[in-house]
Amino acid sequence: MKNVRKYVAEFLGTMVLVIFGCGSAVGINKLLELETVFPVALSNLAIAFAFGLTVVAMAYTIGHISGCHINPAVSLGMCLSGKMEKSECAKYILSQFLGGIVGAAILVIIFNSNETLGANGFGELSAVGIVWYRAFFVEVIATAIFVLTVLTVTDKKEYSAISGLIIGLALTLVHIFAIPLTGTSVNPARSFGPALFTGGVALQQVWLFILAPLCGAIVAAIIYKILTEKKN
Repeated sequence: MKNVRKYVAEFLGTMVLVIFGCGSAVGINKLLELETVFPVALSNLAIAFAFGLTVVAMAYTIGHISGCHINPAVSLGMCLSGKMEKSECAKYILSQFLGGIVGAAILVIIFNSNETLGANGFGELSAVGIVWYRAFFVEVIATAIFVLTVLTVTDKKEYSAISGLIIGLALTLVHIFAIPLTGTSVNPARSFGPALFTGGVALQQVWLFILAPLCGAIVAAIIYKILTEKKN
């Protein structure tokens, strides 16, 4: 029963991340289309904080149950660094993908549309028209930094009270950096749900936003092991 609670928590946490993170992106972009006084720079900052604050909220809501990964890249990083069993990691990832799908479905109901839904992209779907291999590089770097932060912060007992805040701010940081480039994924489950319902080019490109974050998690786990390797 305890493990089931973990998977349910990961499902719910990822669902909430998609609803509030991607939902904020959709709503703010609609304001920009209406040519309001809402500047683009401020919109990117608002979206970044929407994702970051959602992680903070979820960290203090479900962190004591599942650790609040709500991201397959984080779970993979935890597994590769020896903090998680492979079988449990697989179940976490499945729960997260299902949560991302349900979260995106709820956004379709809320906005009565499947247009964009905060989907990630490169080329025509990128604000700056970034090509796919540069987008891949951006996602690997951003995910590696984020996952490395999670791995190191959760090592320190003295950070336990504020670890959720630190991780949320780290996610905000990578979003501020990558939103103009790829829309910022760093989370395969967060990308897959919206792309599935948006379809078209977004669904064709989603492979990058599944593969690149997972590669970033591998990089983070390698760096983590190097940094924390005990001297003989």
